[in-house]
Amino acid sequence: MTNQVDNSKRRFLTLATGAVGGVAVVGVATPFIASFFPSERAKAAGAPVEVDISKLEPGQKIDVEWRGKPVWVVNRTKEMVDNLAKVESKLVDVTSDSSEQPDYAKNKLRSREDHANIWIALGVCTHLGCSPTFRPDIAPADLGADWVGGFYCPCHGSKFDLAGRVYSGVPAPKNLVIPPYKYLSATTVLVGEDK
Repeated sequence: MTNQVDNSKRRFLTLATGAVGGVAVVGVATPFIASFFPSERAKAAGAPVEVDISKLEPGQKIDVEWRGKPVWVVNRTKEMVDNLAKVESKLVDVTSDSSEQPDYAKNKLRSREDHANIWIALGVCTHLGCSPTFRPDIAPADLGADWVGGFYCPCHGSKFDLAGRVYSGVPAPKNLVIPPYKYLSATTVLVGEDK
């Protein structure tokens, strides 16, 4: 009687056990590793948004959503732009020194110079995050004879001009935020990316 060990069977069983163990480790680790990367839904929520402004008439505003926040796109008329200078003495930060905007929007119109009439901003009040209302009307009874158009937050009374600059003496401390954006064509804007 021989007492020999069959090494080929032992080797096969060792390799098979190792392979099954390796597959099991990969199967268990994959969900954990995948959780370190953002989901497609999360990527989509923060992705830039294309906005078609071809049908945006002078004086109109359209709303889009970017990163779960409202973004306003306003096509300002020449009168609206001219009226911005009339309220500068009533504003907190006329030159937007303490406000959040890309460098190309740090000017009195707070827009890109090549499309100065188009103004884009987050529609979120810098006080408590309410969404102000678009009030382009001139001298309405509830806002006074010196109102030349802008945004009014009915929650706490903050007022902004049509460049998103905040009036003094209201709860909001800063101008409305201008997000990064760039023009893909004369009628398409990409909000959320400017490179």
